[in-house]
Amino acid sequence: MSELPQGKPRWWRVFHEKFVVEERYMEPKARTALYRTATVLAAVGLAVFIAALIGVTNNDGLAAADKSEEQWLLTVRSEPLTTIMIILAVVFGPVALPVIILAVTVAWSIFAKHAWRPLLLAAAMLTGVILAQVISRIVGRQRPPLDLMLFGPDGSASFPSGHVLGASDFLLVTTFLIFSRYRNPKAAVTSFIVAVAGIFLIVACRLYLGYHWVSDTIASVSLSLVILGAVIAVDTWRTARIPGEAVTGVLSGEPQGK
Repeated sequence: MSELPQGKPRWWRVFHEKFVVEERYMEPKARTALYRTATVLAAVGLAVFIAALIGVTNNDGLAAADKSEEQWLLTVRSEPLTTIMIILAVVFGPVALPVIILAVTVAWSIFAKHAWRPLLLAAAMLTGVILAQVISRIVGRQRPPLDLMLFGPDGSASFPSGHVLGASDFLLVTTFLIFSRYRNPKAAVTSFIVAVAGIFLIVACRLYLGYHWVSDTIASVSLSLVILGAVIAVDTWRTARIPGEAVTGVLSGEPQGK
């Protein structure tokens, strides 16, 4: 842990140790790989989102098959499956999911050695909420017909899906922030597979219940990739250090070292 100069107030030392000083050491190639991964994720996510937006605007491209895919989903509906999908919708909905995120963030901040990662998770989730609200109001796309909705009517804008965006952000960003600190590739790969499976379930849920078009969910997942790329880049810039590298404290403005 880095030392602060004598004379610093106690509150500043506590704040610095809790929020500022998290650092991890790695080889230059590993840090470069993280930046490259962040760039690829953000670029791919942005490209797919733009393609989905253009398709929705022109009713072609990624949005061309929306109605046919929605009609196919209607053929697989059943009472037991509807119950499962409603449960998923509640868990990842606008009431339960924020409570889960708040509980995870607060508990993580309290018990973690540093609060950097839970704060980064909270910032990523807030970014997703803002993007969903702003974009949905600008695009103003109508949802599928009300008579197709199985869990009550919803007249808000459809593009992108806030449920899918929130769930994707939470699963992907949390998985990265946890497993980026452990040198266990198998566990990391397994966890990301579980996260992707969870995203697939919530996408299927929103489509099955009749609240979104497929292109809405594609746009949401693509935005999550952009946010994940930004999180990886910011976290790497803030915490990833190469042995022997001179570092300047982000908030203190003073040299740090181990």
